[in-house]
Amino acid sequence: MHIAEAEITMTGRTYFGMLCVVLPVVGGLSVHARGLQGGAGSAAADAASASPELVGALSKELGSTPEQAAGAAGALFGVAQSRLKADEFSQVAKAVPGMDALLKAAPAMGGAGGAATQIAGSASGLASAASAFSKLGLKPDMVAKAVPIVTSFVTKSGGASVGNLLAGVLK
Repeated sequence: MHIAEAEITMTGRTYFGMLCVVLPVVGGLSVHARGLQGGAGSAAADAASASPELVGALSKELGSTPEQAAGAAGALFGVAQSRLKADEFSQVAKAVPGMDALLKAAPAMGGAGGAATQIAGSASGLASAASAFSKLGLKPDMVAKAVPIVTSFVTKSGGASVGNLLAGVLK
């Protein structure tokens, strides 16, 4: 057990990642794993706590950690952001708590930044999402399982028209 690799915070939530540390819960301590993608673990943990309902549903469907699910959602929203007009994506973003955190949780593709918009690419968005899933330790074919969960969440929280916007670009 390497306690030096764990960040202990007072959030009252527990996250599981690459590092699994068992500590008695005293005063709401939780352990955040670091190092999933060289710092992306912390961004993913932040995203998981910013949008717990979506991340929980996605994590359950994919059989993944909350951090992986947050990165997967961020990858899909990055694809949507690259394909929708700014005002359309704004409607999607309003329907999803913690959208900025989710976008930051997506692994960077290629160059040095970490923004999910880098993942999206133009015509190859879902292929890029599959690549992002691989970087998260998820099978690329899980994109097909994740899309309905994400679109259903957006439809429920933002309405049918917003859900349809998202579904249209994630085909």
